Amino acid sequence: MNSADYLNRLLLKYSGTFDIYQPYMIMGREYPAYGYFFSHVEKYVLVRKANMWSADSYEHILFADPEELTDGHLEEYRQAIAEYIEPTLILKGESLPEPNHMYSYITIAVVTAKALSPEIKKAVRKFKFEKSYMHGIRGYSQARIAVVSMEDEAVCVNSMGRSLKKMYRGVFEDVKAGKSGYLEALKKQGAESFKQQF
Repeated sequence: MNSADYLNRLLLKYSGTFDIYQPYMIMGREYPAYGYFFSHVEKYVLVRKANMWSADSYEHILFADPEELTDGHLEEYRQAIAEYIEPTLILKGESLPEPNHMYSYITIAVVTAKALSPEIKKAVRKFKFEKSYMHGIRGYSQARIAVVSMEDEAVCVNSMGRSLKKMYRGVFEDVKAGKSGYLEALKKQGAESFKQQF
């Protein structure tokens, strides 16, 4: 299976609820795409002015497509989270997230051509980033990683990414069935991906 076809279908799956940016630059490296999701929930009595509580939830997805996943790539993704995604996209340059912040999920979605070695599978399963803000009062951030390899049509995730497995496996079936992807949807709508603002 072709990595580009898989990624194209995967982006379509996310585009229903995520803003998709193509391409996306982080620390001088170009990635094929980045996805952003935001949800605001509030509870109030009778009128909005009598707000009891509000909660904001976020998800940031970085899509990557190396030919073969290595330890170097995993370190690159850790660095992207620690030095760009968390401080810039989650904290927005501040020491804490906004007051109503409940959680931010950071997902690294990797589409690779070659099968993963046993050592890399182990490293993917151990991939971790978790951070609590003000002992949870300002919520938390948590990283998930899902790696799909075209050669053996396998999905490898860390413990936080278990819920992604079913969807990522399903994308293989969609591509085999000839279902269209994100680029086709954009063309049909006469639209373009979001563009990164520098």
